[in-house]
Amino acid sequence: MEMLRTSLKNNVKQYAMLIALIVITIFFQIVTKGILLVPQNIANLIQQNAHVVILAVGMLLCILTGGNIDLSVGSTVACVGAVVGTLIISYHWNTYLVVGIGLLVGLFIGIWQGFWIAYVRIPPFIVTLAGMLIFRGINQVVLNGMTLAPFPADYLALSTGFMKDYFGTIPNFMGVETYHVTAVIIGAIVALVYCVMQIFSRLRRAKNNYKVESFGLFIARLAVVVAVILIFCNALASYKGIPTVLIILTVLVLAYSYFTQNAVSGRHIYALGGNEKAAMLSGIKTKKVFFGVYVNVSVLAAVAGMVFAARLNAASPLAGQSFELDAIASCFIGGASAFGGIGTIFGALIGALVMGVINNGMSIIGLASDRQMVIKGLVLLVAVAFDILSKSKSRQG
Repeated sequence: MEMLRTSLKNNVKQYAMLIALIVITIFFQIVTKGILLVPQNIANLIQQNAHVVILAVGMLLCILTGGNIDLSVGSTVACVGAVVGTLIISYHWNTYLVVGIGLLVGLFIGIWQGFWIAYVRIPPFIVTLAGMLIFRGINQVVLNGMTLAPFPADYLALSTGFMKDYFGTIPNFMGVETYHVTAVIIGAIVALVYCVMQIFSRLRRAKNNYKVESFGLFIARLAVVVAVILIFCNALASYKGIPTVLIILTVLVLAYSYFTQNAVSGRHIYALGGNEKAAMLSGIKTKKVFFGVYVNVSVLAAVAGMVFAARLNAASPLAGQSFELDAIASCFIGGASAFGGIGTIFGALIGALVMGVINNGMSIIGLASDRQMVIKGLVLLVAVAFDILSKSKSRQG
């Protein structure tokens, strides 16, 4: 019992946010009179917040390096969307070729900013603030202040399409007109992969004499996550199946979770955030780590830009405004430390879901946008205050 109590105390923030997500979801499910969790709205939640999750994954790695952030991701989203929209809509270029060009634009932006941050040692805040202005200006130049629309159907499938039903559908099953079996099967596979990853991660940490949570708490966490995945996929199966963009998100979350927790390069990011001087003395090439992190976040911002443009069905000069704030908030709400060195991809996902549910729930009940901003600001402030206060108590203890 004492071990369980200690484990809960050591992991309180991660579990607190997971519990908070469940409580917030139940609250809005009640106040929206059941609308929040209807299958169609769940699919809308995924498509509306996909870009936030993608940006949060990239932003988390920046924060891990020492509380650094990238203020330019919103402008990168707009810039890439403008380039892609111009090439596809105005010049009718091949969609897949343009997607590759969009990724190259993000790569170039990352190399540009990574160079100034890692090798010239200009503070990330200054470099990315300059990038926010530069790439927003490029967006305006490319679009000439106008909105381009619409995109062709093959491009829209990136964000608004649904996965093909490889295992067929069942008519009039479980009270729905068409039940998509593929969604449930894929959900079961994802749940299995998640469990295997968590088990191997736990075994590896125990083998290296790292602290691990109690076995009972570990099993309970796995059970909750698996249950959520299966319930979630069952809801999608009751609508149109799995949204295409969810596949992108799943691959990113699983790949980056493995990278940050198991790859040597991923552990170097945590070491850099914990103590840069100590990391340098231990042989970690900190400049390369900084450079890679900022290249990575810009490439992911390019992916988010193309996904958002598809969702909007337009390349807009106003795209991406305040996206950096949503990504930063998702990371901090999900347990990332404002000082760096602490945070997980799963936590960033939880933070993005909290923001998404709050946004969607407030929109359903018709809350004014100004009040929505106040509430989101308070949620972010409380999350960061919790982080600082918990660390202060741990140092005193």
